[in-house]
Amino acid sequence: MSVQATRADEPLVVSPRRAQQMLDIGHSRLYELLSAKELRSFKDGKSRKIIVTSIKEYIERKLAASQGVEPG
Repeated sequence: MSVQATRADEPLVVSPRRAQQMLDIGHSRLYELLSAKELRSFKDGKSRKIIVTSIKEYIERKLAASQGVEPG
């Protein structure tokens, strides 16, 4: 099963707090991933939004790396 599968009611973006929950990581690790361009985000006013597909792509890359397979 591909992590890329989405539901019609799934959000396109999430808050940093929700992204941390989705990845089971802390605040510092989330911002490390953003700085390293592992996750994509944008500012909407004062609020940061993390793009859900970038979270899924990150997971795909990590899974592929753990299995020694090129993501794609």
